[in-house]
Amino acid sequence: MEQYIYLIVTFVAIAFGVFGVGMFAFKGKANKALEHAETEAEQVLKQARSDADQTVKEAQQEFKRESKKRRQSFEKEAKQRRSEISKLENKIKQREESLDKKLQILDARETDVESLNQKIRNEERKAIALTQEYETMLADTQSALRRISGMTPEEAKRELIKTLENDARKEASEKIQKIEEQAKQDAERVSQSVISVAVQRLAGEYVNDSTVAVVGLPSDEMKGRIIGREGRNIRAIEQFTGVDLIIDDTPEAVIVSCFNPIRREIAKITIERLVADGRIHPARIEETAMRVTEEMDSIVADLGDQACFELGITDLDSELVSYVGKLRFLSTGQQTVLAHSIEVAQICGFMASEMKLNVKVAKRAGLLHDIGKALDQDHDGHHAKIGTELLEKHNEHPDVISAVQLHHEEDLTNANPIAVVVHAANILSSQRPGARKEVMDSYIQRLEDMEGLVKGFRGVDGAFVMQAGREVRAIVSPVGISDKEVNGLSSDIAHKIRSELTFPGQVKVTVIRESQAVDFAK
Repeated sequence: MEQYIYLIVTFVAIAFGVFGVGMFAFKGKANKALEHAETEAEQVLKQARSDADQTVKEAQQEFKRESKKRRQSFEKEAKQRRSEISKLENKIKQREESLDKKLQILDARETDVESLNQKIRNEERKAIALTQEYETMLADTQSALRRISGMTPEEAKRELIKTLENDARKEASEKIQKIEEQAKQDAERVSQSVISVAVQRLAGEYVNDSTVAVVGLPSDEMKGRIIGREGRNIRAIEQFTGVDLIIDDTPEAVIVSCFNPIRREIAKITIERLVADGRIHPARIEETAMRVTEEMDSIVADLGDQACFELGITDLDSELVSYVGKLRFLSTGQQTVLAHSIEVAQICGFMASEMKLNVKVAKRAGLLHDIGKALDQDHDGHHAKIGTELLEKHNEHPDVISAVQLHHEEDLTNANPIAVVVHAANILSSQRPGARKEVMDSYIQRLEDMEGLVKGFRGVDGAFVMQAGREVRAIVSPVGISDKEVNGLSSDIAHKIRSELTFPGQVKVTVIRESQAVDFAK
């Protein structure tokens, strides 16, 4: 029995020992697990803090980038606003300067008018005093003649008339001498302004531009592609370029028609690029037309730069250079306005060199004399007036502005020499044979026909065609035609020339009737 109790006690003791060892081992594992969990928690917490710091840094960087972007946008917008305000201030300043100049001119003119009125009043008083003095002297002379010579009133009158005639002849002789001297001076001045060597030293090539332009095609098959299915391509071309496209029986060519030369040139370049590319459909047409339109300003500027470079003009304002380039697409006679302007500038240079004037200013005035034609489609008024206002806006040289303003005026008595040179060069360029597609033989034949037609009228003794066919003068007999019939004769001649002859521009008809008396002193 004791043995069993001992076994039981032993078994219980062993059981408690095993339990204690197990509890000790479990507690060690639990402590290790707890330590591991705490380590992982610290790592997770550390990673979370690191991620939070990274997120904060990224947010700060994003905020800085967004702030910088907004600041740059604001600065750019502010810069644009400042630029616009500066431009407006410049325009206002230019307007104010222009108004000040006009006011100064008006004040000067008022002063001149007042001075002229004062001179006229002084001259009137002098004339009245001279008339009174003349009448007094005449009465004294008549009384003296009666008293001294014992002449009758009729005899005294004849003697007085003879005395006055002698005085008048003497005065007329002095005036004739003065007129001859003045004529010599005028002839010398005119001979300087009209120099034939200017034309002899110039040769140019001329291009015929009108309201249509022809675009060459590689084959007639391309016409169908330009028309497109149910005409959608040709409608797209006309819509995006603003021209009329004419496709007729002309082989391997289409015709672009438009009154606006810039739009006509844009359409021409667009079609040429479409044909070269081969892809012709409405979307491609729109894209090409928009690209050519954007490039047109650059094309026009290049043409203006080329013209200025050819003439040695390097300091022309960029806006004026663009207007000069636009003249390439306008026509005058059988020349483009740009070719005509270059020719006038070259003639002005030759003439200014011969006259010892400023060659650069003369060339500049010649190139810019028709600058107003680049704007006259958008502005009312004559191109000389438009060009003058444009050059005044850009503060051009006063001689250049005066030349542009007066290049179509007839009376240049008080004009500066540069204006006279430009006026003469413009006439030489526009009225020379060939400027209007006229060969020399037909030109001479036209002038001979005009002279023959005028000579066929009754009472006409001679006819002379002048100014390259722009004027014809008819010399009539004072016996066969009276002064009253002269006006009717000029109208009849003008009507017959208009109905029977072909001529460019207009023809001025002048009928001259004068009597001459010739005597000889032996």
